[in-house]
Amino acid sequence: MRTLTAVLLGAGSRGRYIYGPYAEKFPNELKIVAVAEPDDERRNRFAEIHRIAPEHVYDSWEKVFDQGQIADVMIIATLDRMHYIPAMKAMELGYHVMLEKPMSPSMEECIELEQASLRYKRLLVVTHVLRYSPFWSGIKKCIEDGELGTIGTIQLTENVGYLHMTHSYVRGNWRNSEETSPMILAKSCHDLDLISWLMNQPCTSVSSYGSLLHFRAENAPEGSADRCINGCEVEKECAFSAMKIYIQPLEHPWARYMTNDLSQEGILKALKEGPWGRCVYRCDNNVVDHQVVNMEFENGANASFIMSGLTQSGTRRVQIMGTQGEIIGDMDKGSFTLYRYVSGEKVEIGCNVEGDGHGGGDDRMVSSFLRNVRQFDSDPSQGLTSATASLQSHLIAFASEHSRLNAGQAVKLSDLQKKGEMSV
Repeated sequence: MRTLTAVLLGAGSRGRYIYGPYAEKFPNELKIVAVAEPDDERRNRFAEIHRIAPEHVYDSWEKVFDQGQIADVMIIATLDRMHYIPAMKAMELGYHVMLEKPMSPSMEECIELEQASLRYKRLLVVTHVLRYSPFWSGIKKCIEDGELGTIGTIQLTENVGYLHMTHSYVRGNWRNSEETSPMILAKSCHDLDLISWLMNQPCTSVSSYGSLLHFRAENAPEGSADRCINGCEVEKECAFSAMKIYIQPLEHPWARYMTNDLSQEGILKALKEGPWGRCVYRCDNNVVDHQVVNMEFENGANASFIMSGLTQSGTRRVQIMGTQGEIIGDMDKGSFTLYRYVSGEKVEIGCNVEGDGHGGGDDRMVSSFLRNVRQFDSDPSQGLTSATASLQSHLIAFASEHSRLNAGQAVKLSDLQKKGEMSV
């Protein structure tokens, strides 16, 4: 097996905790030889761990391209609006690319990226990681084996969880659609991709409703302050207190995403100075905290998707209703139930969900990408989550946001593409 070399753009959450550790666990498969990251501490620490030569440690992604192609693949884990240009440059130079979802907040750029991957004959794999997890791949196998007959309806619920909601979409990096992407694209294109993949039909029409219901200034309780740490009189009674989320849990599961210094002093400093210490009712957030999407498919089947940040858990629950059987599953539990109508059987199917926050899909996704790269000359497959495979879910997301902003008006995907450029 040939060890592939990689350039990593962005040593944030995904770069530090998914791609970096994969290279550490499987050094015979992947070696990261260059990194671009604007944060000094993250960049230097990552370079130290992976023993990257100083001349290949960059403080911006633009500088990476000055030396031409210096590795086999490029992993792009920058923020949403910094995906398109580096991905296009990378493919033009000869890199195969793993690109964090969403491809871009611009519909036209998503289409151009997909076309470029075909034109340059490069792999462009989008990180729709859930397809690789045992839970969702197990469900897909049941469908392909004919267990459900023809699917009539899919109902999928994404419980974002109030902790994730407040950290990422109220206080954090994805709080404002003008800076990154709307919630349906930034978070839920995973789910729209799953529905599209499981249905295996072209989506023809979409309608959607949603709003920012709770995390707004008018809902701030009396006695609250701009920051949880600055004399807030209701901090101890607030479910969304930054002190409760970042300071009190000893393992600091959320604090590690906002500061490199996990001492109490380091976390307190971040809460005093950074965005994560702000009152959830007094942020510059504008993305929705709940949304529903209805989809119609070419053969007459339909799907309903619910996203909510107003939940305790962060699990996904699914019900798939077919002509010969039904599946009901809970990703957090790592199991789903298959009901066979003819025999009356009820089959419990367990799935291994250990490993990561995506049900074990992260390592499987990276491994699949590397395998496809090695085989590309003899078998130019685009991969399970190629830009071509992922494009429909992005179009559904654009249509959903367009519908939501227009009082739930139904949007035909064929009309959407005819209109050309759409940014959300």
